[in-house]
Amino acid sequence: MSVTKTHYDTMPDGRDVFLYTIENNNGVSAGIITRGATLNSFVCPDRDGVMGDIIVGFDNILGHINSGTYTGEIIGQYANRIAGGKFTLSGKEYNVTKNEKGITCLHGGGEYSSALWKAIIVDDDAVEFSYHSPDGEQGFPGNVDAKVTYVLTDRNELEIHYEAVTDAETVINMTNHAYFNLGTTANGTILDHELMLNCDFFTPTDENSIPTGEIRPVENTAFDFREFKKIGRDIGENDPQLVQCRGYDHNFCVNGESGTLRLVGKARDEKSGRKLEVLSDLPGVQLYTGNFMDGEPGKGGIGLDKNFGFCLETQYYPDTPNHPSFPQCIFQKGEKFKSLTIFKV
Repeated sequence: MSVTKTHYDTMPDGRDVFLYTIENNNGVSAGIITRGATLNSFVCPDRDGVMGDIIVGFDNILGHINSGTYTGEIIGQYANRIAGGKFTLSGKEYNVTKNEKGITCLHGGGEYSSALWKAIIVDDDAVEFSYHSPDGEQGFPGNVDAKVTYVLTDRNELEIHYEAVTDAETVINMTNHAYFNLGTTANGTILDHELMLNCDFFTPTDENSIPTGEIRPVENTAFDFREFKKIGRDIGENDPQLVQCRGYDHNFCVNGESGTLRLVGKARDEKSGRKLEVLSDLPGVQLYTGNFMDGEPGKGGIGLDKNFGFCLETQYYPDTPNHPSFPQCIFQKGEKFKSLTIFKV
C-alpha cells in the first residue's frame, strides 16, 4: 500500500491543486485532487487484467471548473436539491443560493465542490480532506467543519468516510458525485451496463426535479432495478418521470435500516467484465445517467456525450428539510454528521 502526493494543476488565481494517489497491493488505485476533494480516478482491471480508469472526468483543473457536471466532487452542504432555495428550522426561514434555473438550490450552491480542501496523509492507505464552511455561506446556518477520508483496501474497496460538525442548528447532506463507466469512456455509453438496486421505492419529482412527497413502488415501472437489467432497457419509455429528466435522475429509497451499512446496488459491464458494488448507511441513492452531458472534452480529449457515465450518489433524500415525512438530516450544535459509503470493484 502507498500514498503519493503530486502537483495536479494550478487554479486560475494561482493556488496549487494537488493529487493524492492511493494504490493497494493489487495495483488498484484511486486518485483524489484537493479541489472539491474530487475522486479523479479509480483504476481497476478488466476480466483480462488490463487496467482502466472507470471515473469519467477531466485531465486538468479547467475541465473541472468549466464543467457543470460536478464530476467526482464532494457535494455539500446539502447534496441534491432544495425547493425554492428555502427551508425552515425552529421557526426561522433560511434562504439559500438558487443556482439552478434561479429557483432551486442544487448541491449546496456548489460550495463544497468548488472549494480547495486541506489534505493530510493519515496512513499508507488513507488521505483525509478537511474544509471549514463559515456561518451563512450560501445561506446555510452554522459554522461547519467537514472531513472526508478516502481509504483504499486490499479488498479493492474504496471507503469514503464523511464527518461534519456544526455550531448551530443546520442541515447536512454530503455525497460524492462520481460518474462511472466500467468500460471506460473510450468505449462509449453506459446504456448496456447492467444495474441492480436494493430499492423497492423511489421518490417521483415535479418539473423542477423536486420530490412531490410521494414514495412510489418501483414495481411495474421503468424504475424497477431490483434485478439486474440494462440501464438503457427502459430509459426511453414514455414515462413523464423519464421524459422530463431525459433519463434517470431520481432518488431511490434503499431497503433496510438507515444508519446501517448495507448493499445499495451493483453494476456490471459485460464487455469489460468489470463490476462495481456500492454500500452505504444512508437512506437514499440518486441514480443519474449523465442526461445533460453535452460533448465537452474529458480525459484524453474524448467528448463526454449523453449517458457516458452513471452516478450512484448515496444521500438523504432531496429537499428533505421541506418534507417532514422523509428521513431527516437536521443537526444540532455539536452534533456530528457521520456516514460511510463504499465503492468495491
